[in-house]
Amino acid sequence: MADITPIIPSDRQVIDGYGEGQFCVSGQWRTGAVVVLPDRTEPWRPQDFAALTAEDFTAVIQAEPRVEFLLLGSGTRMQLLPKALRQSLRDAGLVVEVMDTGAACRTYNVLLAEGRRVGAALLPV
Repeated sequence: MADITPIIPSDRQVIDGYGEGQFCVSGQWRTGAVVVLPDRTEPWRPQDFAALTAEDFTAVIQAEPRVEFLLLGSGTRMQLLPKALRQSLRDAGLVVEVMDTGAACRTYNVLLAEGRRVGAALLPV
């Protein structure tokens, strides 16, 4: 695997690692679910994919500058977002791609390196 971190600007939030219920973002370990945006990382309330609601995505929807799309890390395996929730988020202007949390972390870093305005909402593994 190629190391892409040197081409990401130093003021951006990079996902360095994850595992055992925590994430390392830009050198800082955080326990539990997180929302990672290019300019900041915040704790995220949800702990269970099945219990997600549109309100859980408010911080991402209101982020300025706006994210192009959100990578949703669903835990150890990929899951499908209920159609009604996906539509509600789309109506709010948020495009969501769901994948397992590991894939979401890797994809976030790649898209960030490309200069994309991406966010990641990550449930722990």
